[in-house]
Amino acid sequence: MNVSLTPDLEQKVNRHVASGRFGSPGEVIGEGLRLLEEQEELEELGLAHWRAQIAVGLDQLKRGEGLPGGSVFDEIKQRSRARRNAKA
Repeated sequence: MNVSLTPDLEQKVNRHVASGRFGSPGEVIGEGLRLLEEQEELEELGLAHWRAQIAVGLDQLKRGEGLPGGSVFDEIKQRSRARRNAKA
């Protein structure tokens, strides 16, 4: 497989090889792809976490365990104000 890189990317690949950390441009590209896969997996895990949290919240709402939005925002404002005053 042949891959065309912009001159900037080619310089970056060559710099990594010259550092001695990688033995070839292919190793640099391979590491980049491995990191991309890892990042995608982490993003999916994060999404799964938030989806689960949303499902919990929706179940709570169905059971009538929700809180009025206005009171929640008031509490957030109070906590924020208290933190700002504590720093002053």
